[in-house]
Amino acid sequence: MEYLPNILFAIVLIIGIGFFSKNVKKLSRNIKLGKDVDVSDNKSQRWKNMARIALGQTKMVVRPIAGLMHIIVYVGFVIINIEVLEIIIDGVLGTHRIFAPLGALYDFLIGSFEVLALLVIVAVVVFWIRRNIIKLKRFIKPEMDGWPKKDGNMILYIELVLMLLFLTMNAADFQLQQLDAAHYTKAGAFPVSQLIAPLFDGMSISNLILVERTAWWLHIIGILSFLNYLYYSKHLHILLAFPNTYYGKLTPQGKFNNVEAVTNEVKLMMDPSADPFAAPADDAPDPEKFGASDVMDLNWVQLLNAYTCTECGRCTSECPANQTGKKLSPRKIMMDTRDRLEEVGKNMDTNKGEFIEDGKQLLGDYISHEELWACTTCNACVEACPVSIDPLSIIVEMRRFLVMEQSAAPMELNNMMSNIENNGAPWPYNQMDRLNWVNE
Repeated sequence: MEYLPNILFAIVLIIGIGFFSKNVKKLSRNIKLGKDVDVSDNKSQRWKNMARIALGQTKMVVRPIAGLMHIIVYVGFVIINIEVLEIIIDGVLGTHRIFAPLGALYDFLIGSFEVLALLVIVAVVVFWIRRNIIKLKRFIKPEMDGWPKKDGNMILYIELVLMLLFLTMNAADFQLQQLDAAHYTKAGAFPVSQLIAPLFDGMSISNLILVERTAWWLHIIGILSFLNYLYYSKHLHILLAFPNTYYGKLTPQGKFNNVEAVTNEVKLMMDPSADPFAAPADDAPDPEKFGASDVMDLNWVQLLNAYTCTECGRCTSECPANQTGKKLSPRKIMMDTRDRLEEVGKNMDTNKGEFIEDGKQLLGDYISHEELWACTTCNACVEACPVSIDPLSIIVEMRRFLVMEQSAAPMELNNMMSNIENNGAPWPYNQMDRLNWVNE
């Protein structure tokens, strides 16, 4: 019975980490459904981007209030969870505050954790007010109804509860230290929790131990639960922001990628020695599908983008099409891509790793033609994203499919392309007629 708590802790830890590992494998499999793309270039610049954008939060502080609050929550939550290492060691070995021999350094660390925990609580309350009382416009868009709204609030509640449990655990521990309770070594500075400690005045040592142990267990179980909740939440960006910023686009924002098959055709047309009637080689691969109609047609970086989306809405709030009342929302493009990818993943789970056609696709069932053609390709969404997501690349690929596979471009665009083909310009006049104004 003496080792029962240690055994229970080990079981909880193994289950939590095991379930998380299973979800990570599923996440990796889904992302790898995308086409391969070479992003091995310019490694030094990629590392700089990751350090500056993901670690340094440079694009978050463009909006100072939200940026500052986010940095507090981000830094606080990450640093405070350094104590999880001590909790895990204590849980496995049956010790208590095993790092206490660090002395003054330990006191400083615990004190810093507590101040950060208080700041996280303040920031979480501010975020909740912005979402639910002030109701900032970017949080009440149609795509944020239902689960996305609940998920945003759920994260805030979880973070609040975890910080309160941390401070409650320390407050009870502080009281036990003052009472010279067995196994509760005097260690750590408690600038915040000692203000809570008077709530426990008059409690017996056994009851204080019950409070401290309950808060301790709930804190570690809460952290493991939160870790596994990430897969189902927009807060997956906590893990994916770093690789996503590393693999972010390095080429100039206005530059679009060329379709290799089309490039080869143009080169063939420009080659005077080429035989225009030559048949393809026998071993030549079938021409690839132009553009994208479903998630498997996108590349794996675009699918990584979809999972990394924070649903913060900065892209949509900067989108000129959305501002003028059009249906396009870059955030919705990313959310729809992720939802379709999850649907494909569940299909594969059901069918032993094989995707069985379900009669659905990203284009049409999730993202409408109207949304795609509302985009002005201005790159405002790409510039605004705090984690280097590129919604425009997905929009362009789906528009390519509509134009090159289905000839389903809007009438105005089809007319323009016909004029370019026939007249060498987007206007409905041949080259000779276009100079008539000179005679006038």
